[in-house]
Amino acid sequence: MPAVSQLRWPMPSPPAWDNDTMVQLPSALRSSQAKAVLVGTLVVLLFGAAGIIAGLLADRERTQRRRVETTKRELEHVYTELRQNIDQLRKSERLSAAGQLSASLAHEIRNPLASISGAAGILARGQASAEARAECLEILTKESQRLNKLLTNFLDFARPRLPRMQWMEPAEMVSSVAALAQHAASRQNVTLEVLHDSVLSPVECDPEQIKQLLLNLVLNAIQATEGEGAVTLSSFVHGGNLCIEVRDHGKGISPEVRARIFEPFFTTRENGTGLGLAIAANIAGQHGGTLTCVPNIGHGAIFRVELPIASAPLKRPVEVA
Repeated sequence: MPAVSQLRWPMPSPPAWDNDTMVQLPSALRSSQAKAVLVGTLVVLLFGAAGIIAGLLADRERTQRRRVETTKRELEHVYTELRQNIDQLRKSERLSAAGQLSASLAHEIRNPLASISGAAGILARGQASAEARAECLEILTKESQRLNKLLTNFLDFARPRLPRMQWMEPAEMVSSVAALAQHAASRQNVTLEVLHDSVLSPVECDPEQIKQLLLNLVLNAIQATEGEGAVTLSSFVHGGNLCIEVRDHGKGISPEVRARIFEPFFTTRENGTGLGLAIAANIAGQHGGTLTCVPNIGHGAIFRVELPIASAPLKRPVEVA
């Protein structure tokens, strides 16, 4: 048979499988399966750990959120109580101040009334000389004016009107005050000096109240300055505020008096009412500013008014028809 004759003898033998190879084969298979199982287990464990961590973080976030909300409510409650306490303190302070003002006012009124009563008694008896009658009439006029001024200042202090705010040039206000005080300065032989910064922005204020404040300070400075001295009004910008200073060259103010000069009815003058500086400090406070007093270098005193400077409104262009 020809097909048979083409076969090659001997036939090639299959690869030899010894006993060691047959023994190692199941072990290798088992090693691969173990690795796969181990990797799968690790993956499951990692996903499980990630889930646990995510759950813990979510619980912690919820806990923190609850704490924040609780703290917020507590702070709101404390803030409400604090505002109520502050309002009560303010009411108590106003009542206490009203009581002190009433007592001080009664004390201040007593002296003028005694003078008026004495002068009226002398005139009522009709036995006074012409000179005595003229003196009594002068006392009546002077003490009546003093009482009127005292009561007017008291009402201004106790019931201050709200500022009528408008934009004003500081230099214009200061120059106006200097012009009003010029007569009193000339009478006392005092020179008024006015100094301005080169550039002063407009300030929003009640011009009449600020002029009243500054005029009070300037007149006080003129009275405090002895003989041929000078009172200086200077305006400048410092720390975002408009500063207006009134400097005198008097004897100065002791630290004890300086600590009380803004108290109502406190005065070191014989005919003073003690309300001028208190009213001035109130006006400054109503404008969001301050009024302070510091010693002048050398001699005298410096009263400084500080008013906040806000951005002036832009002027609209005029429309041409």
